[in-house]
Amino acid sequence: MPKKKIAVAGTGYVGLSMAVLLSQYNTVKAVDVIKEKVDLINDKKSPIVDEEIIDFLSNKNLDLEATLDGEYAYKDAEIVVIATPTSYDSNTNHFDTSSVEAVIELVLKVNPKSLIVIKSTVPVGYTKNIRDKYNTNNIIFSPEFLREGRALYDNLYPSRIVVGTVTNDEALVEKAKIFASLLKVAAKKEEIKVLITDLSEAEAIKLFSNTYLAIRVSYINELDTYAEVKGLNAKQIIEGVSLDPRIGNHYNNPSFGYGGYCLPKDTKQLKANYKDVPENLITAVVDSNRTRKDHIANEIISRNPKIVGIYRLTMKSDSDNYRASSIQGVMKRIKAKGIEVVVYEPTLKEDNFYNSKVIKSLEEFKKISDVIAANRYSKELDDVVQKVYTRDLFSRD
Repeated sequence: MPKKKIAVAGTGYVGLSMAVLLSQYNTVKAVDVIKEKVDLINDKKSPIVDEEIIDFLSNKNLDLEATLDGEYAYKDAEIVVIATPTSYDSNTNHFDTSSVEAVIELVLKVNPKSLIVIKSTVPVGYTKNIRDKYNTNNIIFSPEFLREGRALYDNLYPSRIVVGTVTNDEALVEKAKIFASLLKVAAKKEEIKVLITDLSEAEAIKLFSNTYLAIRVSYINELDTYAEVKGLNAKQIIEGVSLDPRIGNHYNNPSFGYGGYCLPKDTKQLKANYKDVPENLITAVVDSNRTRKDHIANEIISRNPKIVGIYRLTMKSDSDNYRASSIQGVMKRIKAKGIEVVVYEPTLKEDNFYNSKVIKSLEEFKKISDVIAANRYSKELDDVVQKVYTRDLFSRD
């Protein structure tokens, strides 16, 4: 397949992993609004913690350039991939898609013939509406299914490739297949299922996939809450339940609740999409996550600590992303009771995090904390294990 000129808008987990993946065999320009990130990428350094991205930037011969200039990147691109953030707005019950639209408007201004592929998570029906709004046929949607910290790995070994298009438009279906082929060729996995769907169906696949994962997390967490309250061994119960091959021994480690960039906003967005549709389960999973944080906070508060130490803000081990991490919700609940909270998070440069003191020294952190809340346990807490409150039963994400 001949080299394509591709632009990627956004260099978070989705955008940077996509840019690195495609730049193995194509000319890629990655666009961001933060100069420090652009400079790092051009210096072959990753602005995010992701083992494969770090390795590829350092050691692979990539045709990749990062830039602050969107017009420069888009004007010659055959394909523009949009991977800008779409945070959930609880006031409007919708994703804030303004960053996506800003890119679309600039691309249509400087290069209206370019194929625009939305990778950002959006509500069901969004791509259809945005095509109508801008009166263009050149916008399709392709969901991402990535884990934070393993984004490039999950692009190299994808569970599936899904591209949403207008399935009764032969030319646009062909463009969707070409984009899917670019992803497939750049991957290392040999047998990859490719699914070409309609636009809204592809959007729904993304939201329903993440909501299912959230349901699984919430189910295991509610099992764990029951065992903790009743004095049962949660690990034994989970191991026994997981031996059923229909359930499986995966994604079953209790936590302080689901969090991160995707699951909280995607479950709330799917719930909003259900406003005219009967449902119970989708609302229940959103409520369950809130209840789990209440329970975790109450368990910590019941120990009557004067100072609670929060060990790491990140959602997962080996990650630097703590956006919407569940432990932040636990923090807020503890602080609401007037209890002092301090934070140990080595990736933080600031001295305070939401008015909580950031302790730079792990030893000092251990010493002053009466209770240490750890969503994920680490061996560096072994010497103060009697202070640690965690529900990490299997020492894995």
